[in-house]
Amino acid sequence: MHGNPEAHRLKVEAIARQVRERIGKNEPVHISKGGVRHVVPLPGDLRYRSQSIDISSLDEILEIDPERRLCTAEPGVPFSRLVPATLAHGLLPTVVPELEGITVGGAIAGGSVESMSFRYGGLHDSCVEYEIIGGSGEIVTCSPTQEPLLFDMIHGSYGTLGVLTRLSLKLVPAKPYVRMEYRTFPDAERFYAAMLERCEAGDFDFVDGIAHGPDRFVLCLGRFVEAAPYLSSYRWLNIYYKSTAERAEDYLTTEDYLFRYDAECHWLTRTIPPLEWKPVRFALGKAVLGSTNLIRWSKRLDKLLGMKKRPDVVCDVFIPARGFASFIQWYQRDFRFWPLWVVPYRVPAAYPWVAEEQVGRIGGDLLIDCAVYGKPNGEEVDYSKLLEDKTFELGGIKTLISRNHYTAERFWQIYNRPNYEAAKARLDPNGVFPGLFEKFHRVG
Repeated sequence: MHGNPEAHRLKVEAIARQVRERIGKNEPVHISKGGVRHVVPLPGDLRYRSQSIDISSLDEILEIDPERRLCTAEPGVPFSRLVPATLAHGLLPTVVPELEGITVGGAIAGGSVESMSFRYGGLHDSCVEYEIIGGSGEIVTCSPTQEPLLFDMIHGSYGTLGVLTRLSLKLVPAKPYVRMEYRTFPDAERFYAAMLERCEAGDFDFVDGIAHGPDRFVLCLGRFVEAAPYLSSYRWLNIYYKSTAERAEDYLTTEDYLFRYDAECHWLTRTIPPLEWKPVRFALGKAVLGSTNLIRWSKRLDKLLGMKKRPDVVCDVFIPARGFASFIQWYQRDFRFWPLWVVPYRVPAAYPWVAEEQVGRIGGDLLIDCAVYGKPNGEEVDYSKLLEDKTFELGGIKTLISRNHYTAERFWQIYNRPNYEAAKARLDPNGVFPGLFEKFHRVG
């Protein structure tokens, strides 16, 4: 499969002109990729009310090379299109985010992980080259050997260094179906020991888990298979996360497995209980179910959200493996929100965007992504800040796509300021794009 290099070049040059026009304006800008944004909606959020750099044209798969197992794509390609295209060759990206509308560029800038991350790390760990438009309008190509600092710093930069315009990533073999096993444990200790054992053994293709409550932890283990005796679907009437508490095994198409959480946007439909009722799903499912629909509806309800003193907690935190036991004990005692999605994530090497002091606090290559989706916040206790503080205490890292409380001092204890500023000086010397702390310093 080959795209049109000349068409890509013309699109990139047009975007570079947009960037050059912003130099010296002293006005904040943001990158607009079109479609919905997979950041957590926050009342009164000003991040996307600034001038935009329109990159919505960058939505093409440029090449799939089955022999080299490489894919080159523009950043606006959603995984809902990339997955079928690579599966046609018996291949997949090493990480496929669970929501269909997430784009490859967004997954890299934001640091997506999933149930193959115990083996492959994050999606960015599979990338071999980026093309970027810096804040001066310069088009830069970088790789692990060509401007390696820029290459490493694009991951986790959230669009604050420049515009990612092209990327190349590795693919891995896949099969048409996935057989799932669900192993239930009565406590976190046995669940976690079993998860670590399977990660070390490497005898499954997919490893993650769902804690349904303090006494029901389910380890979800999947293998690619060539054939399936039956198939389940969680795109409409049935709900995936509930099935893990009810079944011992299941078969899904590979595509349905990868997007198993999309219909509910994990379990955010629970915030409106009728959306989990089959008659309602039968009548309204196509209009309201699915992450793209649900995110659009949440945007429409922004003014109502603003009536809350504090928005619900929607956040991923990455806890060092050595701190998981302490985290889950605290979580069961003080946080108490279920389900909790648990994803093991092995980091191939320390990321240059993480401060050296923070690397020492992590103390190893295995992180556990604990995903809290939809906990109602308190009037007396701000659970968003409580989660952020506990994550820092245990040496972990919180994603920035939700509500943040960091002071500048604490923020730069976690993020590598010298490396970020060096990349900023090289790519965005004119400050066309916001700084990382400035973009995400949103509380309230």
